[in-house]
Amino acid sequence: MIELLLAIANISGGILLGLATLDKWDGEHNFFNKIAGVLAPFDTIIGLALIILAILEFWGGLLFNIVSILGGILLLTHVFWKVPALETSLRKLSAKLMPFKAVIGIALVVIGILQIF
Repeated sequence: MIELLLAIANISGGILLGLATLDKWDGEHNFFNKIAGVLAPFDTIIGLALIILAILEFWGGLLFNIVSILGGILLLTHVFWKVPALETSLRKLSAKLMPFKAVIGIALVVIGILQIF
């Protein structure tokens, strides 16, 4: 059950993070923009789900779960101010990961699809 929830969170988070690249691949259909419009209000929940579920399944697929945690950190960048003790270190990590946002997003989509099958 946790694997399925993590797969759904990976695909959802991947669409949100990799939207710029997915939109280029999509052409004029705007398929991914429509999905991202529905998912955007839930980016905090998806980010938390990515981190928590990846930690619960950590040894199941170590590399996949590390990518899920990094994707969750990128999705939670806007709420780091609520954790004052970790805010500076989390912002530094997020700033270092930001150039790889699209790559992590596409990797999350691929990992999510692989986890379903």
